[in-house]
Amino acid sequence: MDAIMHLLFKSKLLLTIYLPLLLSLLSCNSDAEPAAKRIEGNAGSILLAESFAAFNEPWAMTFLPSGDLLITEKKGTLLVVDLGDSSKVVAKTVVKGVPKVAYGGQGGLGDVILHPQYKENHRIYLSYAEKDSSGNNGAVVARAQFIPTSAKPQLQNLEIIWRQIPKVSGSGHYSHRLAFSPNGKLFITSGERQKQAPAQSWTQNLGKVIRLNADGSVPFDNPFQDKGELAKTFWSLGHRNLLGIAFDKKGQLWTHEMGPRHGDEFNLTLGGDNYGWPIVSWGDQYSGIPIPDHDSRPEFNPPEVYWVPTVAPSGLIIYSGVMFPKWESNAFIGGLKSKSLLRIKIEGEQAEEVERFTMEKRIREVEQGPKGAIWVLEDENGGRLLRLSAFE
Repeated sequence: MDAIMHLLFKSKLLLTIYLPLLLSLLSCNSDAEPAAKRIEGNAGSILLAESFAAFNEPWAMTFLPSGDLLITEKKGTLLVVDLGDSSKVVAKTVVKGVPKVAYGGQGGLGDVILHPQYKENHRIYLSYAEKDSSGNNGAVVARAQFIPTSAKPQLQNLEIIWRQIPKVSGSGHYSHRLAFSPNGKLFITSGERQKQAPAQSWTQNLGKVIRLNADGSVPFDNPFQDKGELAKTFWSLGHRNLLGIAFDKKGQLWTHEMGPRHGDEFNLTLGGDNYGWPIVSWGDQYSGIPIPDHDSRPEFNPPEVYWVPTVAPSGLIIYSGVMFPKWESNAFIGGLKSKSLLRIKIEGEQAEEVERFTMEKRIREVEQGPKGAIWVLEDENGGRLLRLSAFE
């Protein structure tokens, strides 16, 4: 009996000593994701990256006044994401009333933004791809009232206010990024759907930046008033695949677009200007056939920044937060092919890349948070929501 009691006592003593150590080792398992990660830019800046949640092909996000996020997933899901007070998502709730989308290739549910007077009218705007009866596809923009009840959020009174014309075959280059100007006009990026020539056409709205009133009507002061009724909706033309759009504090519009084989562009996007695609580009056709450079055709507006090799830009903000005061008015662009976050310094009408952060994953979307942190969405299945804050 004494021997048994001694063995039990010894076993209990060993557990007391070694169990905390064992639990500590388990918590440091190499498969477990660290709570935060330091990311150093090539100019020496350091960001602290925290992962909040993963999503199924996330595409866009916008913050609600409550601090919650609306996040779109390409297959057609709109989510309300409750971030809580820690680095973990408290809840992800599906929003009802989202229309069916044409999912495939680059198509599906796209951008989501709030009306400038959202607090009064609870109106949001969505872009997505739709299919017609003949199987052709095109982007549309719809507006709806968002009813943010915690248990069953939903969209009501949804109406389509804009469509790409014409619908065409294929599932690429929809673009369909959205932004409101400081004076309340709705801007839409409309890709050329990999058809090239429509970007220079006055009878197709592909390859254009579109400017509308918030209800979808056409402003009387749009730049092209003598090129036909459809062209009255155009702000600029000669674009390829625009996946970023934002206004700076001066009210200037900036967009970026993917080049063909290299030659991605960051443009100060002026009303009435032609940006040259597919006649000029700093890239070449995928087949290897060269395209004349911008400097060979001075009538076309050249980019303020271009990239060879490609970075494949997606998502764009012009920073205005308090967390990074030295980066006031800098642009931040996500990189898909480059798996990076790019910082662009803007001075007046000039811009240059000044820093690049290696993110190790394709970055689909960039947004500024209420407290000045920079939030990004990784691309594809399992794409994470990351908060990038100042490293102290």
